[in-house]
Amino acid sequence: QNPKTSAIVKQLVAEGNAGELQKYFGVRMEFGTAGLRAAMGAGISHMNDLTIIQTTQGFCRYLEKNFSDLKERGVVIGFDARAHPPSGGSSKRFARLAANTFINQGVPVYLFSDITPTPFVPYTVTHLRLCAGIMVTASHNPKQDNGYKVYWENGAQIISPHDKGISEAIEENQEPWPQAWDDKLVDSSQLLHDPYATISKDYFKDIQKHCFHRDINKETKLKFVHTSVHGVGHKFVQLAFKAFDLSPPFAVPEQKDPDPEFPTVKYPNPEEGKGVLTLSFALAEKDGAKIILANDPDADRLAVAEKQESGEWKVFSGNELGALLGWWIFTCWKNQNQDACAIKDIYMLSSTVSSKILRAIALKEGFHFEETLTGFKWMGNRAKQLMDQGKAVLFAFEEAIGYMCCPAVLDKDGVSAAVIAAEMASFLATKNLSLTQQLKAVYDEYGFHITKASYFICHDPKIIEQLFENLRNYEGKNTYPKFCGRFKVSGIRDLTTGYDSSQPDQKAILPTSKSSQMITFTFANGGVATMRTSGTEPKIKYYSELCAPPGNSDAEQLKKELDELVNALEKHFFQPEKNNLQRKTE
Repeated sequence: QNPKTSAIVKQLVAEGNAGELQKYFGVRMEFGTAGLRAAMGAGISHMNDLTIIQTTQGFCRYLEKNFSDLKERGVVIGFDARAHPPSGGSSKRFARLAANTFINQGVPVYLFSDITPTPFVPYTVTHLRLCAGIMVTASHNPKQDNGYKVYWENGAQIISPHDKGISEAIEENQEPWPQAWDDKLVDSSQLLHDPYATISKDYFKDIQKHCFHRDINKETKLKFVHTSVHGVGHKFVQLAFKAFDLSPPFAVPEQKDPDPEFPTVKYPNPEEGKGVLTLSFALAEKDGAKIILANDPDADRLAVAEKQESGEWKVFSGNELGALLGWWIFTCWKNQNQDACAIKDIYMLSSTVSSKILRAIALKEGFHFEETLTGFKWMGNRAKQLMDQGKAVLFAFEEAIGYMCCPAVLDKDGVSAAVIAAEMASFLATKNLSLTQQLKAVYDEYGFHITKASYFICHDPKIIEQLFENLRNYEGKNTYPKFCGRFKVSGIRDLTTGYDSSQPDQKAILPTSKSSQMITFTFANGGVATMRTSGTEPKIKYYSELCAPPGNSDAEQLKKELDELVNALEKHFFQPEKNNLQRKTE
């Protein structure tokens, strides 16, 4: 019943444009553990009013099957500022249609009345003990995209088999229920609640438990610039700074207000590095700020840059910021906990493609470190399991600039990470140390961990599959490579097939998935490299790291060695020319 998407389809039918219609109606969007993510537009392959109604009907039926008290507890729904005028789709409209679906079935809905950061949804699920949460966002994807992200009652993103169960329920509930389109009904319903004011208040109260240097924060002369990259983060980072008694950061004026067109950036993704931060650098120079904090548009990720003595700006990688935050959060915990026995219940987590720096810190300091599969859904679910066993999970991170610094949110949270990073920088400034100097001190103490990651673009799934199959049958059937150029391979873990050469029974411990490709090579020189496919983009990614024991301080030599390893990996394992792969362009 959306006049805009209807008109688009009628026009294509009138023109007899079978090719375009095939694109719109050929394949339904797949509902996976990350929920939905696709361009907004007409047809079942896109995000629009109808596909949102169908998805929510399926999700609602699946929840009814799993929770006998769904009608007492209810669900939370949040949204970002994305909008797509050509198809009439927007995050707010999708959120209201989803709310309407639940309310028509007698399910209470906590619908935020305004845009919020993604972490507010998992926070609300846990805080109000709800059955589930939905966040309508496409995070840092291009402007035409939107997404539908789902959280379970434990406050973490869903993992298998829920995705399959929800997917089947969507298939069974495709015809819109009566009143599905009439989202005005929600406004007068007794079942509609607005959690905005309470959650804002309680969230900032909860993150204050992680503020340890209020006196330093009040006095610090350090200046910060913050950009929300046309997304939702501005107001919330300002409030977080206030909660920590820090002076508010300078906001990049051209980027502080939500704008679904993202007019000042090519991609609204701070992970892409300096291009996204051009305006931030200019403002920092003007106002004399040393540190830049950048959130992605839904404020669940954080990038940090620091001005160097040379006048250049250093943008920290996700692994470097993970090392700094891990060191900082453990140091703060240690200062608060003098009891030597308490450390046996302390955990930190990171994903398997992230730096192993936390493992090195854990080994030396005596706490536990665990790695999970890629993605915060795994870390969030594992953290909850550990917390239910009475353990404390201080920190979790992934190299894609995602950080979980407060256990109140079992997902990545760029708001709490921004203010905790600011407190860390303010504290270090009292010791005349920069973040860059402290990072070196962390590596000096726990061993250098040098990382390098990139990707190739490939639009042909057959080529991707063939590339990985070649690695599995490198020198004859079922043989993996023994060398990569001059580098000797000492171990292989294949999480697509479940093979792990380092285990006594040669079976991998981490869960395996036949639907995605992922192989990790360990090298005799202490290097590790993982090749994997992306769940949301046409990319083959690689992550490499060289870990040196403490005392090996020749960082330049280690960098050179890693560069050579990466070159060999690209040349021998990716074979970009033969496979027609497109390199990541800066």
